[in-house]
Amino acid sequence: MKAISIQPLTRAAFAPFGEVIERDGAAHFPINAGKCMRYHDLATVETAGQAARVLISLLRGEPYALPLTLDMVERHPLGSQAFIPLSGNGFLVVVAEETEHGPAAPLAFRTAPGQGVNIRRNVWHGILTPLDTVTDFVVVDRGGDGVNLEEHFYPAPFRIG
Repeated sequence: MKAISIQPLTRAAFAPFGEVIERDGAAHFPINAGKCMRYHDLATVETAGQAARVLISLLRGEPYALPLTLDMVERHPLGSQAFIPLSGNGFLVVVAEETEHGPAAPLAFRTAPGQGVNIRRNVWHGILTPLDTVTDFVVVDRGGDGVNLEEHFYPAPFRIG
């Protein structure tokens, strides 16, 4: 089994796969008579196809223990998918570049408190993987007509962590 190390999530390292959603370094301005700060336009929601619409959902994820065995990644060809934790809990983000033979070996990132991700349309990624404790998430993704899920099973699993 090939080992994958987990690296900290940074904007630069994650840029080929999507966007890191966080306040640090983000454009912001006061609203509501100065009582609220808006961190504006943190990610681009992608939708493709007719009758596409943006969905906002809540997820509650059970924690996974490390090390983790990964044998499958998925992608959504018709829309991006954003995961924003509703607590300071970290979670694991697994992504893989596209090659002519399917997804490459995965990369693994651990989010810092306050970070979320927006995974671009058609990017291979692992399933939602909370760490340490049950975690609630806001998810922004695409709804509508069309098949928006593809799965790839690796011939040999990876060990993450």
